[in-house]
Amino acid sequence: QVQLVESGGGSVQPGGSLRLSCTASGFTFSISAMKWYRQAPGKERELVARITDTGSSTNYLDSVKGRFTISRDNAKNTVYLQLNSLKPEDTAVYYCNSGPYYNLRFNYPWGQGTQVTVSA
Repeated sequence: QVQLVESGGGSVQPGGSLRLSCTASGFTFSISAMKWYRQAPGKERELVARITDTGSSTNYLDSVKGRFTISRDNAKNTVYLQLNSLKPEDTAVYYCNSGPYYNLRFNYPWGQGTQVTVSA
């Protein structure tokens, strides 16, 4: 079965950094696009970043461009999200998932996510 395990979240001050990891199993990671989502309290889940199977292309939510970087290590079945220059508005639970790069409707069952809290 598909399993998505996020880690690396924590509490930081504005301007701080975190590196999130997501280790996947149950599907062929190396030919699968990967995505990061986040869900803030009282808000809908939103797509933050995505990356193609080889990492050749990436795409980001406008509000995180220049601050977040998605990457992957296919040998480790792991996708990363580097979060820099964090703002309080970035506070959310961050989730990874997979699916066609241009078909964002498809997602596997969600993992538990990892909490990112940004506050002074």
